[in-house]
Amino acid sequence: MNRRYFLEASAVIIGTTILTRNNWGSDNMTSAKNQFAITKSEEEWRSILTPEQFQVLRKHGTERAFTSPLDKQYNEGTFVCAGCGQPLFKSETKFNSGTGWPSFYQPIEGAIATTVDRSFFMTRTEVHCSRCGGHLGHVFNDGPAPTGQRYCMNGVALNFEPA
Repeated sequence: MNRRYFLEASAVIIGTTILTRNNWGSDNMTSAKNQFAITKSEEEWRSILTPEQFQVLRKHGTERAFTSPLDKQYNEGTFVCAGCGQPLFKSETKFNSGTGWPSFYQPIEGAIATTVDRSFFMTRTEVHCSRCGGHLGHVFNDGPAPTGQRYCMNGVALNFEPA
């Protein structure tokens, strides 16, 4: 493989990934932006969130695995959206998935919304706060009973409120 072919192929892959993510991918909830109880401009979100929270909650980023102290938080309480404070998960639904991100098997009823995420040549279910639309993480079908689901959340997108 010569260098030119490699560079052209790389450009196609990167371009496809960007277009998939921004235009046809996860829907980015663009059609639902005005359906949230809490809406703010990008500047307003930047003023109330840390740069890491903004990247995850508003730009669909992902924090590095094993960096969130909430991954090992097992005290009694509630995990809430770092963007708007909406209660999302009760501590009794949290489990150690070994993935390096806080994981839960069930959200609080009505607390989340989901969209299809087709970025990076994969199809996943993206999880959002149902009140502000903030990106929280993804849900997978490899969790424990009773639901069999693993809500793999970015710790930076959450705050913990002790009981």
